[in-house]
Amino acid sequence: TTALTAAMVFLSTPGRAQSSNPVTAALQASLERSSQNMVSAAEKMPADKYSFQPTAGSQTFGALVLHIGNSNRGVCHWLTGAPAAPKNDLTSNSPKAQLVDSLKGSFDYCNSVLKNFNDSRLNSMVPFYGGRTVSAAALVLALSGDWDDHYSQQAAYLRANGMLPPTAHHGQP
Repeated sequence: TTALTAAMVFLSTPGRAQSSNPVTAALQASLERSSQNMVSAAEKMPADKYSFQPTAGSQTFGALVLHIGNSNRGVCHWLTGAPAAPKNDLTSNSPKAQLVDSLKGSFDYCNSVLKNFNDSRLNSMVPFYGGRTVSAAALVLALSGDWDDHYSQQAAYLRANGMLPPTAHHGQP
């Protein structure tokens, strides 16, 4: 019965359906989760706290939001080979609404171009920072890892300002 119970849990877990592109499906799930969390965090931080930086050498919250959006546009472009997303002329001091809209747009761009990506491309070589090339598989891991890293930064900035990050509410508004 233990094996049967384990099999039932495994098969009933969302996202466990057979997929011919399991890595791409996992990346898309990470994209959905990360988009919700990071946009919510950016919206939650008050506009007057976008200049907050926990230490003198740290990015401001506004710079972090700008960086996430710009990184999304570049990495999703490299990964998929899709036409580059339009560049923005925002700075870390741009108004909160513009930075949040840019962040949302970056996730929309990734979502759009990843629809044409699949696991058969994981062995292909793609551009990376510093003029290097890496496998698409390595870039998938880096992208998902960056989303987690950047969200943890946003969460720490929110907590330093007395606010709970979106994932800490346990279903509470």
